[in-house]
Amino acid sequence: MIDEIREYYRVIVVSSRGQGKSEMGHMPFSLSQKAADVLAVIHEEAEDPVMIVGVGGQGTLLTSRILGGLAMDAGYDVKLAEVHGMAQRGGSVVTFVRYGDQVAEPIVEEGLADVIIAFERLEALRYAHFLKPDGVMILNDWRIDPMPVVIGAAQYPEHIIETLEQTHKVYTINATEEAKKLGNPRVFNMIVLGMASRHMDFSRDQWYQVIEKAVPPKTIEINKKAFETGAAQ
Repeated sequence: MIDEIREYYRVIVVSSRGQGKSEMGHMPFSLSQKAADVLAVIHEEAEDPVMIVGVGGQGTLLTSRILGGLAMDAGYDVKLAEVHGMAQRGGSVVTFVRYGDQVAEPIVEEGLADVIIAFERLEALRYAHFLKPDGVMILNDWRIDPMPVVIGAAQYPEHIIETLEQTHKVYTINATEEAKKLGNPRVFNMIVLGMASRHMDFSRDQWYQVIEKAVPPKTIEINKKAFETGAAQ
């Protein structure tokens, strides 16, 4: 019967655990536990959640639109959400990108992000709890003091990268300095995105096609060079 259904629909077969009893204590599994098993499989199959976090002015929104455009061009259903803090004052900016065969909503729940792209250390620490246990974080090793630190009301946390590495898989790069070497510090976000591309299933040509459409024509080559710098890390 399953093979017959597959002729017309995409089918995910789930063998629910326990068969009415658990291996521990012989207690029946509840319907909610079985439903959680099914939903976990569907979520894993259907969506690839990505978060992009940074500070206002770092290109967080541009990066999310590049990634969203990339997924759409590849034929995926895509949902984007943008959460603006006090962006003009250096506040947090968070974007959610979810893509898959069918995506219900854009917001990524805590502990479910496959990839977090972080443009600043403190923002990485602030949102690290959204990363799933086997997810990866791509981090620009750069510090921007938020307003409470600037006015002396708070201290910038120390050893952020070391703290993150205790519980997460973190790939770091000082993309800001690398961008300065290329002659344009503003393309640091493309360096970080290039590094993140190594953990996503898209070809180099697919990335370039979207970048060429997303940035001003006169900056296409420097943005592609920055992307290549990150992808080579």
